[in-house]
Amino acid sequence: MQATIEKVSNLERRLNVALPAQEIDAEVANRLKRLARTVRMHGFRPGKVPYRLVEAQFGGQVRQEVLGDALQKSFGEAVRQQNLRVAGYPRFELTPQSEAADQPASDVQFSATFEVYPDIVVGDLADVAIDRPQVPVGDAEIDKTIEILRKQRVHYDVVERPVQSGDRIVIDYAGTIEGAPFAGGTASDHETVLGEGRLLPDFESNILGMSPGEQRSFELTFPEDYHGKDVAGKTVRFEVTLKRVAAAHLPEVDAEFAKSLGVVDGDVAKMREDIRANLEREVRRRCQARVKDQVMKALLEKTTIELPNALVQMETERLMEGMRRDFAARGMKAEDVPMPREAFEPEARKRVALGLIVAELVRRENLVAQPDQVKAIVQDYAQSYERPEEVVRWYYQSPERLREVESLVLENNVVDWVLGRVKVEDKPTDFDELMGNAK
Repeated sequence: MQATIEKVSNLERRLNVALPAQEIDAEVANRLKRLARTVRMHGFRPGKVPYRLVEAQFGGQVRQEVLGDALQKSFGEAVRQQNLRVAGYPRFELTPQSEAADQPASDVQFSATFEVYPDIVVGDLADVAIDRPQVPVGDAEIDKTIEILRKQRVHYDVVERPVQSGDRIVIDYAGTIEGAPFAGGTASDHETVLGEGRLLPDFESNILGMSPGEQRSFELTFPEDYHGKDVAGKTVRFEVTLKRVAAAHLPEVDAEFAKSLGVVDGDVAKMREDIRANLEREVRRRCQARVKDQVMKALLEKTTIELPNALVQMETERLMEGMRRDFAARGMKAEDVPMPREAFEPEARKRVALGLIVAELVRRENLVAQPDQVKAIVQDYAQSYERPEEVVRWYYQSPERLREVESLVLENNVVDWVLGRVKVEDKPTDFDELMGNAK
C-alpha cells in the first residue's frame, strides 16, 4: 500500500492511497470460491454451481464489498501511521479506472477526504470575573416552599357569594366591536382563576364582586401591543354572565399534609427537615449551574478554535432529531413544522466548541473522572428519592447511565480548574430569583 497526505485547508485533509490490484483480485476470487460452496441456484445442487456462473451473478457485488473493506482497512492504517485525529467520517472516492469491473492489473487508487481535530489554545483567564451565588436556606425559605406546595394541592369548593381574587369561576362572555362580534370574542363555560393573569386586568376588575347568576356589561380597551391584531388598541363591549364561583382552600400544614409529601408518620418537623435538605441540594445545583454557565462562556470567549464542519453538521442533525422526537411526543408531525438547518447551527457550533475545549482541558490537565467523584454525584441524585439505594443500583447497572455521570464529572473538574485561575466573587442572591418563584 502506498499512501500520501495532502493538506486541503487548515482542517481538511485528502489521503491518496494505491492498493495492488492483484491483492484485490485475489480476495475477490477467494470470496467467490467460498460463496460457490453454499450458493443455491436453480438447476444445480448446493455446492455444485460452476464458478463462472457464481462470478457472473455475484462478481460485481463481491468486488464492491472487497473494495469497501480494503478502503476502510487501508484508511485506518494510514491514519494510524500518520497519527491523525479524524473528525467525522471520511468521503471515499475511487478513480474511474478502479471502478471498472474489467480493470487492468494495476494499482487500485482512491482518495479519502476528511477533517482533523483542530489545535485548541485556551487564552489567559486571569482577567475573567465569575460571580458565585450565595443563597442561604433558612426557615423563611422553607416556609415559602411549603406555601408553594400548599398551592399545588389547592382544591375548590362552590360558594354562593360575590367573586373574589383567587376564586375559580365559570363564565359565558360575548364581545363586540361597534356592535359586531369578532373572532375569539365569544365563549361558553369558560373556566379560569382570577388573579393568575390569564385575563386582561381590566376584564378581571369588572368581574370582581359579581354574584353567581349575575350578568354584567362593560367596555375595555385592548392594549396596543396585544397579540391579537384584530382587537389591539380597540374598544370592546363585553356581555358577561357569571355561572359559578368556587373558593380556593389550601390544605393545613398538619400530619396529613406531611404524609402527602412522603413523610410516612406525618411528623411535620421531619417534613420541614426533608424540605430543607431538598432545598439545599436544589440551591447548590442551581448555583453550580450558574457558575458553570459563566465558566463555559469565558472558555468560549478566551479560546481560539476552528470547528470541523463535519462535527457541526452531525450536532446540527442531532439537535434537529431531538426536536422531531419532541414534536412526536406532543402528538405533532415534524414535517408540518419548518425546521431550517440554519436555525440549529449556532447552538450546534457552541456545543461542538465546548465539547472540544472540555475534552482538550481534560486531556492536557489530566482532569479525568475518578470513581469516588462519580459515586458522590450518583448518591447525591439518589437522595431525592424514597429508596436511594435502588437509584444507586439503577445507575451502576447501566454503563451508559454511568457515562452520562462521568461526563458531568469531567465538566465539573474543568469548572474547578477554571475557578482556580479566574477572579471569583461571592454574590448574595435572592432565593426567589434563583428558584424562579413568582413574586
